[in-house]
Amino acid sequence: MPENGPDPWEYTLYIPNDVRAVTVARRTLRLILTLHGLIRLTDTAELLAAELVSNAVRHTKGPAALRVRWSAGVLRIGAWDADPEPPEPPGEFDVLGEAEEGRGLALVRACADLWGWQPLARHGNRGKYVWCELAAA
Repeated sequence: MPENGPDPWEYTLYIPNDVRAVTVARRTLRLILTLHGLIRLTDTAELLAAELVSNAVRHTKGPAALRVRWSAGVLRIGAWDADPEPPEPPGEFDVLGEAEEGRGLALVRACADLWGWQPLARHGNRGKYVWCELAAA
């Protein structure tokens, strides 16, 4: 299947608030990208998804979701969580060095072509959606 094909697609994986969900999200994403012929994006996409899902699970108490969307040669990976508070702004990755926390969004900012967040309501619950994009070209 060609990477810049005209057919957009989207998957959503709903996950519980459980750190094991990060592994499930990574493996599911790898399978999706492989099936759609986007294997060359998998390593970076897995890393980005793991950071987004990890933040959603570690910093909130409710459920979360991983959304993966392909459209017009761009892969968008996002994580929804039930906490409406904005994510902590990412620090400078090279300054964080050996820090045990705070590197997630800095890594997302460094590896993605674009990233952001937005408040979101889903099924009557407030929350936020943190996303990043990878261009195929």
